[in-house]
Amino acid sequence: MNLRAIMDRMERFAHVLPALVHRVGRDEALYRPNDTTWSILEIVCHLADEETDDFRPRLRRTLADPQEDWDPIDPEAAAITRRYRDADLAEAAARFVAERQRSLAWLRSLDDVDWHRTYAHPKMGNVPAGDLLAAWSAHDALHLRQIAKRQFELAAIDAAGFDTAYAGKWGA
Repeated sequence: MNLRAIMDRMERFAHVLPALVHRVGRDEALYRPNDTTWSILEIVCHLADEETDDFRPRLRRTLADPQEDWDPIDPEAAAITRRYRDADLAEAAARFVAERQRSLAWLRSLDDVDWHRTYAHPKMGNVPAGDLLAAWSAHDALHLRQIAKRQFELAAIDAAGFDTAYAGKWGA
């Protein structure tokens, strides 16, 4: 595993995300094409929560004692109970950055890690610590794509009466 590359990518994302959402207006931040998708604001809030509720604590627990159960999480419910849609986008992005920096500081403090330590997940089966770290970095990319898709959709809305086809097809 190229630990340095993974952590460098995670650190870059902590710079990319705030730049990507900087000066996004409230209406754009809340836009979602339907009730089954998340808005840019909800995505950013989710990313901050993933640092504190999912990846960091679960990786820490797996490395310390893989027999200890992970705390349950429900990202869909958190979006509602934590009122993501009422949040401030700039504050949510700043929270993500602060938590990501804590995560990176913790990761850099680790010494002689056994990335093969494995948690027996009740639904996913065996999850090695290395898989968690790889997924953490990949998770950023998934949500980067999701934010880009919202921006693509907003471009089409703003171009009412005109077509965005010249830009290319989404997903191509």
